Formats: sequence, C-alpha cells, structure tokens
Amino acid sequence: MVLPDEASKRLEGKYIAMVVCWFLGNGCLFSWNSMLTIEDYYVYLFPNYHPSRVLTLVYQPFALGTLAILAYHEAKINTRRRNLFGYTLFFLSSLAILVMDLATSGKGGLGTFIGICIISGVFGVADANVQGGMVGDLSYMRPEFIQSYVAGLAASGVITSALRLITKAAFENSQGGLRKGAILFFAISSFFEFLCVLLYAYVFPKLPVVKYYRSKAASEGSKTIASDLAAGGIQALPETDDVESKNQERLSNKELLLQNIDYAIDMFLIYALTLSIFPGFLSEDTGKHSLGSWYALVLISMYNVWDLIGRYIPLIKPLKLESRKALTTVIISRVLLVPAFYFTSKYGDQGWMIMLTSILGLSNGYLTVCVLTSAPKGYKGPEQNALGNLLVLFLLGGIFAGVTLDWLWLIGKGW
Repeated sequence: MVLPDEASKRLEGKYIAMVVCWFLGNGCLFSWNSMLTIEDYYVYLFPNYHPSRVLTLVYQPFALGTLAILAYHEAKINTRRRNLFGYTLFFLSSLAILVMDLATSGKGGLGTFIGICIISGVFGVADANVQGGMVGDLSYMRPEFIQSYVAGLAASGVITSALRLITKAAFENSQGGLRKGAILFFAISSFFEFLCVLLYAYVFPKLPVVKYYRSKAASEGSKTIASDLAAGGIQALPETDDVESKNQERLSNKELLLQNIDYAIDMFLIYALTLSIFPGFLSEDTGKHSLGSWYALVLISMYNVWDLIGRYIPLIKPLKLESRKALTTVIISRVLLVPAFYFTSKYGDQGWMIMLTSILGLSNGYLTVCVLTSAPKGYKGPEQNALGNLLVLFLLGGIFAGVTLDWLWLIGKGW
C-alpha cells in the first residue's frame, strides 16, 4: 500500500521536472544541430574538404566509442559528474567554435578545419556522456520524463531549423551573411548549454519527484547516484542488512541485453534507416525544384517538426504501441521508405517528397519514445539505468551505420 505522503512525493514537481528534462534533452543536441545547420557556411569556407560528411564521420566514432566504454562501466560511474562533465564540455566546445571563428576573422584553411574537426569529436564525447547518462538516469523515474527528454532532443532540430530559415531570409546569401548566421548560432548554443549546466546542477536534483525516485533507486542497490542524492539534500543512504543486500543483486549488462535484444535491435534499426536518408540524401540527392536553395532546408525542417510531433503522440495512451512484436514489425517495415524515397526523387514532385520526409520524421520520433519508455518496465532502478545506457549505445550504433550507409546513394554519381 502506498502512503499518501509517498504518493504526493511521486508527483510533486512532476511538471517542472518535465520542463527541465525537455531543456536538458534540447541541450544534448543543440550544439551538434547548430554545426549541422550552418554547414553551408563550412562548405563555403572549406570547399575542398567535404565538411558536411567529414564532420559527421569524425563525430560518430567518438560518440559510439565513448558510450561503449561508459555503458560497460556504468555501474561504477558517478552519474552526476558524468552528466555535468558532458554539458560543460558542450558549453566549452560551442564557445571554442565561436572564439575560433572570431580569432580567424572567418577565414578558412586546413588549420581551422582541423580545429573544427577536433571540436566535432569533442561534441561526440560530450553526447556519449550526456545522452547515455540522462536516459539511464530517467529510465528509473517516470516514463513522461524520458518522453520529455527525447522530445527536447527533437526540439533542438526544430529550433535550429527555424533559426536557419530566419537567418537565411534575413541575411543575403554571401560570406558575410553566412558568417553572421554561424556566429548567431554558436552564441545562442553557448548560452543554451550554460543554462543546461545550471539546470542539471541546481534545479533538477532538488525537485521532490526526482529525490523520491533517486532514493528508491538507491534503496534497490544503485551505487551511481550518491552525489545526486547529496545535491538534493539527502546525505546518507540507508544501511542494508545481508538479506536486503541479496535482494539488491541486479542482472548483469549481458543478461539485460539478452532479455531486451529485440528492443536494442529496434533502436539500431530505427536510426540506421533514418540516418541513411536524413540529412545527406535530402540535402544532395533530391534534384532541382521550384523551391531552389530553400528545398533542402524545407525538407530538413519538415523532418524535424514531424519528428517532434511523433515524440508527443505516445502521451495519448490508446495511440502508444507497447507490444514488442508489433513494434519490431513496424520498425522493420520502415525499410520500404528507401525505395519510396529513391523513386520519388527520380519521378515524383516536391509535394510527395515533403510528405515522405514527414512520415520518416513522424515514425522516427514516435517509435523512439515507444521503445525507450516500454523497455525499462519491470526492472529495478540500477537495471533500468543500465538498460537505458545500452539502448542509447544501440541508438548511436544505428546512427553510425546510417551515416555510413548514406554514402551508398552516391554510387553511380561519379564519386
């Protein structure tokens, strides 16, 4: 039986926590999305270095490799230090890009490009710390928190796309205009990442609902959240006797992965398919249309908007897909989007391409939330944390596979 006081703690501060989770999710991808969004500026500065593909190829191995190490050692890593390190790294890297551009007066060159590649790799390390750490952290709390966090991830794409459309309309398409847009992006990005550091450090741990779930996870044997509890004003973990210690024994990462291998493969397939089409194919392979240079920006914006909408649909209970078999079936059926995009780019007009891009975004966001909120159910806090890390590892693996598969669209085009 749940005591009234305990029930109120479960809900107290819930909506503030959801807002904070949204901002923290946004901060996880805001810097990287800013870099992706101003790639026309980098293409102008470094025409011989293929920045749109090289920066992504630098980013992904760092993100995937770092998260693999962190997921393996997850049970011993201090979650608070990990997340604060990640957000601080995002802030300093965004600031470094801004300072580098101002110091070089917007000039290109190999040295500057190498500097930007190094910062791209640092973004990957920061992403691995934050995304795995946050999804793991939120997996033992309420499903709405993960939903809000991954909605924030998608919202960063929408905000950067909107800013890009505004800056494109406001500034002439010249070096000066492109540079002003880039400076604006990274000034906003630096401010936003600093805000995330403050929110995670001082606001999130003090919310009653967060303190309740962290105390519960600690009582179930979690060793990673002592600093988070201390930040929330809970100084000591309760002493446990031998019987209780036995009850706190958790499944190993290998056992968790074997029990949830379908969910892990689902995450991999969702992002491998999405990233094999978005943004490379949409940016380069859709032909010439009446929208001209706006066409790729409109497509990417439509993807981001529908991805965000898709992440809110599971909040409507009857529309949430929870059957494991149904989820896997729907995810595998998304492969049909590949021939659909291919034939639409050859024979269809821009209306059909916009519709297909919207379906790609909608399904990506919807299925991500369904998997991440369904998988942790029925496990103890430390297991849910570990499972969250493993699912994000497969998500990043899917992104890396998708980015690699994206090059296949260039076959037969003289690459």
